[in-house]
Amino acid sequence: MLSISIIREQKEDVVRRLSIKNFNDAELIDEVISSDELRRKAQFGLDALLAKQNDLSKQVGELYKSGKAKEADELKKENNALKEESKKWSDQLEKAEKNLNDLLVRIPNLPSEKVKPGKSAADNEIVFQNAREVALHDAAVPHWDLAAKYGIIDFEKGNKITGAGFPVYTAKGAKLQRGLINYFLDKAAEAGYVEVQPPVLVNEESAFGTGQLPDKEGQMYHIISDDFYLVPTAEVPVTNLMRNQIIKSSELPVKFTAYTPCFRREAGSYGKDVRGLNRLHQFDKVEIVQIVHPDKSYDTLEQMKEHVSSLVESLRLPFRILRLCGGDMSFASALTYDFEVYSAAQKKWLEVSSVSNFESFQANRLKMRYREGNEKPHLVHTLNGSALALPRIVAALLENNQQPDGIMIPEILVPYTGFDRIDGSDVKMNLKY
Repeated sequence: MLSISIIREQKEDVVRRLSIKNFNDAELIDEVISSDELRRKAQFGLDALLAKQNDLSKQVGELYKSGKAKEADELKKENNALKEESKKWSDQLEKAEKNLNDLLVRIPNLPSEKVKPGKSAADNEIVFQNAREVALHDAAVPHWDLAAKYGIIDFEKGNKITGAGFPVYTAKGAKLQRGLINYFLDKAAEAGYVEVQPPVLVNEESAFGTGQLPDKEGQMYHIISDDFYLVPTAEVPVTNLMRNQIIKSSELPVKFTAYTPCFRREAGSYGKDVRGLNRLHQFDKVEIVQIVHPDKSYDTLEQMKEHVSSLVESLRLPFRILRLCGGDMSFASALTYDFEVYSAAQKKWLEVSSVSNFESFQANRLKMRYREGNEKPHLVHTLNGSALALPRIVAALLENNQQPDGIMIPEILVPYTGFDRIDGSDVKMNLKY
């Protein structure tokens, strides 16, 4: 959430930068400023009355001590009347604060000055692409056919159990999933991230804190009876670990990593672009989160980008990095890099990670601050990234490493999977159901 001081003091710049995200509601900005004026007026009126009450209370006490009970009683009546008036100002302030907050949460984060204008993903800027190429044999097929051929992913059974977008991984398919999760977690630990295992259900306050609410309410699964949400990403519970805390500057950066299943409704998704593992309602992901000093956040973003790059490179996959344009950025992000791997069988690029700097946008909602010595607290900056999301990584690994008689496993993963190949000999070992 943007700070009201920034909107008040830098209105023209705020309007200009929001237009890069294709947010052109200048009237909302004016409404925020007007609402803040009402809030300030109510606060001033309440403060003045409370100060007067405090002064009268002292006079009442002094009069009683002096034996002037009658005069004291008169002032006491006056003070009681002020209390009633204060209650009206207090109610007015509460209403003004709620209205202001309701307006502020509708305004997205300001994009970094590095973000270029654009309407959609077609306008994103490619900032890196490795030179790795994949040569497939003539009978190469997409991953959903490989999954059926080798009995490692069953989409039909998942559809029977739950519905489309909930696959069942079996035998070496399940082991490959587990191996990738452990590999990504180990690499995060090597980079100094502390592993946590958070809940996968969060309350409304947690979802609001990281910007999923109210912006992405329709994309999350909501358990109405308990008012809980299934996490769309580990970013939500992990970033909330430090909610409502003041962190010593000497303790920054705070670095967390977590594996969770992720749940996204993806309303309206259909067609060939969502076939197989391309878009799921439940999937596994390892997340990295950093809470840092504001002066360090963009250096940290580059470090996180390099960390994700090293993971994809170690899997020997063709990949590219895009800096998102304003029109393709999330509500809460100030700058985002997307990672895409090339699926040789599908002949398309598949997104596997987003690494983002949210600056103080999430921290303002989360009341997450740091303190330098005896100075007043300041908002931290928060960042996160997928390191990595599994479904499309698995799709690319299966497709790009297929041979006529099997699928090779990247060497780096063999200690984690316990096998270096998936082939026809494995089918008979798979669960029969």
